[in-house]
Amino acid sequence: MSALKDRLRADLTTAIKARDEVRSSTLRMLLAAITNAEVAGKSPVQLSDDDVIGVLSTEAKKRREAATAFADGGRDEMAAKERAELGVIEDYLPAQLSAEEITEIVTRAVEETGAAGEGMRAMGKVMGVVQPQVKGKADGGVVAAEVRRQLAG
Repeated sequence: MSALKDRLRADLTTAIKARDEVRSSTLRMLLAAITNAEVAGKSPVQLSDDDVIGVLSTEAKKRREAATAFADGGRDEMAAKERAELGVIEDYLPAQLSAEEITEIVTRAVEETGAAGEGMRAMGKVMGVVQPQVKGKADGGVVAAEVRRQLAG
């Protein structure tokens, strides 16, 4: 059983008792997404904390993209709602890596794989080393951009 999932359930109860609408609706949505991930395969599985963090990261990314889309469309009220939900989700995600930390991880991975002179052909090899280190701690697009930048340079 996932300790993070248990924490989400306990926090949902607290949020409902406190009548915190945003927090309780966001936590309900997260628990539904986790349940969907558990029953999505051929047979139901119990997600580990790492798997739950993966689900939360996906949901956080959806909120970021939706907030940007609403803001671009002039729907500030909806953008604010998405950002509020994102704030709740981020409480359960590991601390995000800074740009410097991402650069350092990618630099080490390029050295480890010996991909320095290979250019973009080595993208998959480098991402394979970097991904486990940044999972749930950094946006994949930012990491991929940094890998591209270092391989191109």
